[in-house]
Amino acid sequence: VQLVESGGGLVQPGGSLRLSCAASGFTFIGYAMSWYRQAPGKGRELVAAITSAGDTTKYADSVTGRFTISRDNAKNTVYLQMNNLKPEDTAVYYCTVLIFGRNYWGQGTQVTVTS
Repeated sequence: VQLVESGGGLVQPGGSLRLSCAASGFTFIGYAMSWYRQAPGKGRELVAAITSAGDTTKYADSVTGRFTISRDNAKNTVYLQMNNLKPEDTAVYYCTVLIFGRNYWGQGTQVTVTS
């Protein structure tokens, strides 16, 4: 299983970023996918999740209305569109998949929101 995140960077408050996570090594269409983040000095928290078919999503309260998770099963890729970014969104963002009781993680991509 391999998960490779990209799309992070430095952005001003109110700006947008789109994160991507390219998956390989498993049957992507068969699994729900999630995005987590970890801010400095804090634990990892769930940001958003999407079912295998992409028909159901859920979000952390802190990002509802600003972030959108989506997936392209033809490209084995999950996305996180982040709008109206705030300084408190600064974190390393990870995509993850749960397969047979084990969580697999990517290496993460840094998102920094600062003026």
